[in-house]
Amino acid sequence: MATNLHRVKIATNPNYKRSGTKSYVYLLRKWGFNPTQEGPYHVGSQFHQQGRFGSNVGGKMRQQQVLKKKDPSTGQTGEVSAEDQQNDSLYLAKVQIGTPPQTFDLDFDTGSADLWVWSTSLPASVRSSGKSHNIFDPSKSSTFKKTPGSTWKISYGDQSSASGSVGTDLVSIGGLKIENQTIELASTLSTEFQSGSGDGLLGLAFGNINTVQPTPAQTPVENMISQSDIPSSAELFTAKLGSWRDTAEADKGESFYTFGFIDQPTIAASGSSIAYTPVDSSQGFWQFPSTSASINGKPLRRPNNTAIADTGTTLALVDDVTCKAIYAAIPGATYDAPSQGYLFPANTPEADLPTVAFAVGNNLFAVQKEDLGFADAGNGMLYGGIQSRGDMSMDILGDTFLKGIYAIFDQGNSRFGAVQRKELVQNLAPPPVATE
Repeated sequence: MATNLHRVKIATNPNYKRSGTKSYVYLLRKWGFNPTQEGPYHVGSQFHQQGRFGSNVGGKMRQQQVLKKKDPSTGQTGEVSAEDQQNDSLYLAKVQIGTPPQTFDLDFDTGSADLWVWSTSLPASVRSSGKSHNIFDPSKSSTFKKTPGSTWKISYGDQSSASGSVGTDLVSIGGLKIENQTIELASTLSTEFQSGSGDGLLGLAFGNINTVQPTPAQTPVENMISQSDIPSSAELFTAKLGSWRDTAEADKGESFYTFGFIDQPTIAASGSSIAYTPVDSSQGFWQFPSTSASINGKPLRRPNNTAIADTGTTLALVDDVTCKAIYAAIPGATYDAPSQGYLFPANTPEADLPTVAFAVGNNLFAVQKEDLGFADAGNGMLYGGIQSRGDMSMDILGDTFLKGIYAIFDQGNSRFGAVQRKELVQNLAPPPVATE
């Protein structure tokens, strides 16, 4: 068992360019929901020829749900391009793979369960294009073992995908060394997957949604538990997501994960004890009851509602009734169809911003007022950090919500915990303007 457990620092991606609409389109792609509010992006049907042996000849036609974009000037519907969406990660963490170790900047994502990396199996044209990436070379690792016959593939509703071969190797995260961890080596990446600054992804959801075939692979946390890399009394990980807005706070906006322990200074700073609620992992996600919300203390009943805690989602997505009530409480807020999102004036004073809270089990946790505005939307307006979940039946509580809490993902006890983070100042400075 590891005795040198410590914080795994995560850094804000310096190349990240905030765009509200592009972030929302990415979530349409990731979660595959259909918007219920007016806007250019929607999910449409497309017939696909599935031929014998994977060809496009013979076989049957089948219907696919595909992400589409409507041109407001012509009314024509077309495909969604990589430029239409946010393909980059806000936070990245250092992870080492192999012997000797090769270091990668990975996106820690509680909404997926694959550990995949850029690799030497990619075409040279991809490896040399765009942003500089750390590329895993299995031939330089003495502990790498190929898994014959195994493959992986992640695909989304806009037809983007990543896929490749599979092997095992030594993985080091925050002082923990995980032996024989399944590594998914990318050999094909669509343009969307090539666009990000990171070198891949480390999934922290449950292994039943891992995409390795024919047998799904265990996630890093599942292997930490089975290999006794972390204490049996703390089969968990935690996430504290800071912000550029928090430089005046005592923690200076520091962001980190922990594995196998709960960071007690962070708990002490909150001044409260951890509130836990059971999770339903049957769909592979950190999904828990969230049957109420409040706006300026006024309760909103949300019978049978559930939410997923997703560190791989920048926004918070909730039902339309709740969304409308939130922005009705902000003077000058409006729904903007071309942006496909709610906007509000950038100069809104703190006193006019509502206190919005969502339930984690039986306890309400507030979104920091400074995180209600996600990105510059032009004309003195901000794109809101809380948006519509469309026709999905559950909320996706991403970074907009998670930055207001310290989150405990207790896998051993199948529960999710939270404490409210305290901040001395709400920094309402406008978000950086994205420049192309």
